[in-house]
Amino acid sequence: MDNEVIEFDIGLGGGSGREGDDYSIGMVHHSIEDEEMVDSPPLSSLGGGAGSGEIYLPEGDLLDLEPYEGMEFESEEAAKAFYNSYARRVGFSTRVSSSRRSRRDGAIIQRQFVCAKEGFRNMNEKRTKDREIKRPRTITRVGCKASLSVKMHDSGKWVVSGFVREHNHELVPPDQVHCLRSHRQISGPAKTLIDTLQAAGMGPRRIMSALIKEYGGISKVGFTEVDCRNYMRNNRQRSLEGDIQLLLDYLRQMHSENPNFFYAVQGEEDQCVGNVFWADPKARMNYTYFGDTVTFDTTYRSNRYRLPFAPFTGVNHHGQPVLFGCAFLINESEASFNWLFRTWLLAMSGRPPVSITTDHDAIIQSAITQVFPETRHRFCKWHIFKKCQEMLSHVFLKHPSFEADFHKCVNLTDSIEEFESCWLSLVDRYDLRDHEWLQTIYSARRQWVPVYLRDTFFAEMSITQRSDSMNSYFDGYVNASTNLSQFFKLYEKALESRNEKEVKADYDTMNTSPVLKTPSPMEKQVSELYTRKLFSRFQEELVGTLTFMASKADDDGDIITYQVAKFGEDHKAHYVKFNVLEMRASCSCQMFEFSGLLCGHILAVFRVTNVLTLPSYYILKRWTRNAKSNIMLDNHVNDIYNNYLESHTVRYNTLRHEAFKFIEEGAKTVDTYNVAKDALQEAAKRVAHTTRNDGKNSTINGRIKMDPGNDRSYTYHSSSRDHDEILSKNMSEDDLDKKINELTNELECANRKCDVYRSNLFSMLKDIEDHKLQLSIKVQNIKISMKDSI
Repeated sequence: MDNEVIEFDIGLGGGSGREGDDYSIGMVHHSIEDEEMVDSPPLSSLGGGAGSGEIYLPEGDLLDLEPYEGMEFESEEAAKAFYNSYARRVGFSTRVSSSRRSRRDGAIIQRQFVCAKEGFRNMNEKRTKDREIKRPRTITRVGCKASLSVKMHDSGKWVVSGFVREHNHELVPPDQVHCLRSHRQISGPAKTLIDTLQAAGMGPRRIMSALIKEYGGISKVGFTEVDCRNYMRNNRQRSLEGDIQLLLDYLRQMHSENPNFFYAVQGEEDQCVGNVFWADPKARMNYTYFGDTVTFDTTYRSNRYRLPFAPFTGVNHHGQPVLFGCAFLINESEASFNWLFRTWLLAMSGRPPVSITTDHDAIIQSAITQVFPETRHRFCKWHIFKKCQEMLSHVFLKHPSFEADFHKCVNLTDSIEEFESCWLSLVDRYDLRDHEWLQTIYSARRQWVPVYLRDTFFAEMSITQRSDSMNSYFDGYVNASTNLSQFFKLYEKALESRNEKEVKADYDTMNTSPVLKTPSPMEKQVSELYTRKLFSRFQEELVGTLTFMASKADDDGDIITYQVAKFGEDHKAHYVKFNVLEMRASCSCQMFEFSGLLCGHILAVFRVTNVLTLPSYYILKRWTRNAKSNIMLDNHVNDIYNNYLESHTVRYNTLRHEAFKFIEEGAKTVDTYNVAKDALQEAAKRVAHTTRNDGKNSTINGRIKMDPGNDRSYTYHSSSRDHDEILSKNMSEDDLDKKINELTNELECANRKCDVYRSNLFSMLKDIEDHKLQLSIKVQNIKISMKDSI
């Protein structure tokens, strides 16, 4: 009997993985087939090794026949293929149940092929006792008796010795039979097409669309998207295992050239199959400056990159992406991520970040919880929005307004209460209350919705927009078609490009002055501290305060609460709590906590309370032009001027605060008004008297007398030899006062000179630091120009 021979990959339809990536497997409607992988192989896998087995398909009249006792086949494979073909036509899956061997030579002389639902699962198996089953399989065995038994005769032919037709369960309709495991086959031509499209950078979804169009329907393709994913995964893994030695050779070379180049391989390095991590000296140094917030970028998983390459990145003082190390992932188990995060932390001197941003993934989340228990973990909002377009595509098509409403609910709500209310309204309006995926991301809302994250630093300039730091560091270099042999050149090219952009931003900051838009001393102060980009962002907030109205809403003593809103928009007001004595403020928008820059609401309160310069508490070194310097020079240069302004502001605000309380009490009745007025007049006389004396006080026998009308006095203890000499000569009080005034003036003069010397010294140090930076920029430019010329 003639048979057609085709290739068959037995790796399809099996394994386990996570939803949403190239490793996921299993079917929603036909998870019944998973059990076959545990108990016995499918019919189609017999007779060959993994990925290279052969099956025999019957031709001619046998295709339409029903099995019967006495039916003959040329071989066991022919009998098996016939029963599987019959099962496909009828609508069930098959597997091998038992076999019998010859006592003489051990050859198989009898086979029984059964329906996949034959028998019952043994719930007392040892494997279920020894380990916890995290993802238990659906129970699919229902005791079906349908089977085909064949026996080899002396003639060498295989004869049907038993056939049971009846099933005790519903059969699968023709349009779903391709989902049954024993019928899921990738033919040779289909493999060739998948290989070609995968090399072009297409993902499994687009490839399946092309196959469906090519074959005229999913049922004619003969396998599912899950099978396609797994086949592509196996292809990629085989390719990576062959090429990963190139990566290890490169890392060894880099380490030999610089011992500070860090790399590690999970497992035995000579096995060449484990995950790999590396961080060059610059990446490790960058982390010491900007390692407060980190992004673990797994873009390759959503974009189906050929290379499973994931960098750790952050954001520098110019708001540019900066590299903290790279990972090359062969395995994506929880143990692998645990190893990777612990290795990365070791390379970064054991200092965990304040916050970390990753893709929405349960395994990554579990690993971060174990390795970074104190770090705030956020899911990338941009990736969730992208996934939303995929999972709710039918809603997007049916309701064009849904996308805008969804973004408004997530990005533009100002409080947790407002978000919760808006979300309930959204899911009710579009009838999505029971949508499984939407419920999943809602359950995780504290890790991606901005209103829950604003109290943590993420170094982002805007809560509503996607930050530059969230873009892949290697965008434009590593893409879906990049293979490992091309990778190293593109990797180094990306590093050079990013470094050149940082050098250019350094040069612009040091050699150009921004245009000031207000007469505010604060704007001038910050323009000399921040980098150009960060100053520009701060300037936007400062200029925006001109449109804000700040009015006192509450006063409980030391802390005053202001309501800040644009004119006519009181319904969109934010509330700023301002500590007058400490000159510290906090806003309900929490922009400073989230980005490290003050919001316009706080700046508006500073404007109305006469805070002329930005207190040092609000100047994060990581945003300044000297973020990489060991000394914060600019703060010292401005300390003298700032201290004067800030101390004057504190005195002014404290007096005004006390005066307001005095006025409120004094105006309650006529009697309190008269007493308060007399007290103010007396106080005015004393202030005028002190002003006329220019703050000088009479001194008698080492005691400073502030004012005849003031019964308080303060003791002045002098330890100078001049003072002792004066007292020993019994000088008159006038001469004593004169001498003390002279010494006081000399001391003030000396202090002024010290201030001048200190200012000059720090100015000189600043010039030296600037000169070093400019030289570094010139060196980098020369290196880049030399490489370009080569």
